[in-house]
Amino acid sequence: MVGVLSASAGPGASATIESFRRGMSELGWIDGKNLRVEYRWGAGKAENLAEFAAELVRMKVEVIVASATPSIAAAKAATTTIPIVMGTAADAEGSGFVANLARPGGNITGVSQMLPALSGKRLELLKEIVPRMNRVAYLGWAADPAHKLFLRQTQDAGAHLKVSIQPAIISNAGELPAAFAAMNKERAQAVIVQPLFNNNLGLGTQIADLAVKHKLPSISDGNSFADGGGLIFYGPDGQAIYSRIASYVDRILRGGNPAEMAVEQPQKFQFVVNMKTAKSLGIKMPQTILLRADRVIE
Repeated sequence: MVGVLSASAGPGASATIESFRRGMSELGWIDGKNLRVEYRWGAGKAENLAEFAAELVRMKVEVIVASATPSIAAAKAATTTIPIVMGTAADAEGSGFVANLARPGGNITGVSQMLPALSGKRLELLKEIVPRMNRVAYLGWAADPAHKLFLRQTQDAGAHLKVSIQPAIISNAGELPAAFAAMNKERAQAVIVQPLFNNNLGLGTQIADLAVKHKLPSISDGNSFADGGGLIFYGPDGQAIYSRIASYVDRILRGGNPAEMAVEQPQKFQFVVNMKTAKSLGIKMPQTILLRADRVIE
């Protein structure tokens, strides 16, 4: 029996879960036949994750797949013996989930996405699109411990590029309109969006719409952020990652030791530009950006 612990509201808000199911099927594990999978959805509330992690431990699942940093933190607090496979850790070492990537050393392994470390790249892309940009908002989720890593790395990158970073840390979706109003009031020229909003909370489209309404170019490494109306998506391919997660679960179910399974980092990145959004914002996208994009949404 495998437990899946996600911060999402449900499978509809987490398209990567389907990639995990498909990956397990390809490895011979079929839910309802030779495998039982128990899903627990946190619906964006950290207190739900702690309760559900404890419930999965009581059920004596053989492996817990934890999606996103809040879920991994909840699973880590709930057990030191049941193997935990990280689905989308923003930074496994920085969050204290593993001793090091090569030899995790405990009951946690999986994929570390090194998302905070991409802060400089995100700022560089925004700067290329808006050359005179000197003030950028960072939209983070307070319940995710990783938001502090993201913010710190973004501020470090901002200092190097001479861009001031304006934190906008919220606790629930109801705070989004006020957060964007504050960005405008404080004269932000763009917004960087923590990937959790799109990947796990299903708020990517709402955020993209608010960004357009407030005339703010937006960028995130949340999967499909640009498809939902965000200006730019730049980051790891989440579906490819979840196929790898299935391989970790397969090895553990067959007797593998997570302490000896090296944590992987993404090998495939995507760069997507939404030209519809660019036109709504009155942005003339540089050819240097369009030529480097893996996909352009017209």
